[in-house]
Amino acid sequence: MKLSEVLIKPVLSEKVNRLTEKHNRYTFIVNRKANKLEIKKAVEEFYGIQVEDVNTLTMPSKVKQRNTKAGLLTGRKPAKKKAVVTVAEGESIDLYGNI
Repeated sequence: MKLSEVLIKPVLSEKVNRLTEKHNRYTFIVNRKANKLEIKKAVEEFYGIQVEDVNTLTMPSKVKQRNTKAGLLTGRKPAKKKAVVTVAEGESIDLYGNI
């Protein structure tokens, strides 16, 4: 798998910001087929930092329903994979630099 296909996007939320401030950990949505070694290489290459640890979790797909005039519509949200990356002490990632 190409390293450019591994990282999809960073997760930006209040919970992730607390993890970043306290434990120097960053969360990314990654390709479901990517393993920990590929994720580590991709983060180190794109952000130029030293990664200490990678934890992954797979979020299962969800069934979503809503009521409309035509009746009940059902659909699915796809499953996704998250990676929580611990960065070496003293290093950081500027996620808000391009906004």
